[in-house]
Amino acid sequence: MRSLHVDIHELDHRYVIWQTYDPTVKADLSSTAVNTDRGRYIIDPVSLPPNAVQALVGTAITAIIVTNENHARATAEFSEKLSLPVFAHFRAEPALAGISVTPITEGTSAIPGLEVIELSGGARGEIALHDRTEGGTLVIGDALINFGSTGFGLLPAKYCEDQKRLRKSLHKLLQLEFGRMLFAHGAPILSNARARLAELLDGET
Repeated sequence: MRSLHVDIHELDHRYVIWQTYDPTVKADLSSTAVNTDRGRYIIDPVSLPPNAVQALVGTAITAIIVTNENHARATAEFSEKLSLPVFAHFRAEPALAGISVTPITEGTSAIPGLEVIELSGGARGEIALHDRTEGGTLVIGDALINFGSTGFGLLPAKYCEDQKRLRKSLHKLLQLEFGRMLFAHGAPILSNARARLAELLDGET
């Protein structure tokens, strides 16, 4: 993957996000690194400058998590360079050609510290990740976006397998406790995220 300008933000002692604009897909791309009590994971990684990669390496990364079939991004690069295992939903695995993937499903115990939630109806193999510590954080792939131009909303129907089914799947996230929501596309919501999601889904019904 070619070099892109990347903005890196340390949210707190557990979370780092990095963001870039990719003109080939005309979209903002965001990635997340999370420290849990059982390891450090990077989620949907886009490329980083070498010095930033070294900073992450110093924190002993445990694995890469890919949230759907469209988010290979720089996974192969990170996996090869750092000898990291890769987790993705089994329905996303066929699209991750050339990457050795450990398939996961909802309820897996393979990623200690993070709960995997399947979100059917979005992209193939769509998952969200829930960290219940410190008020709760939800990491989203494509199911929800938060672009400045369009705001917080569902993945557009043209990119979904079935947007109505996705909307129904998203309701189960309201059973979780979380104050923050981090995205693969768009700016994070750093407070009142659960209330924002409830308001969005109520407006979509």
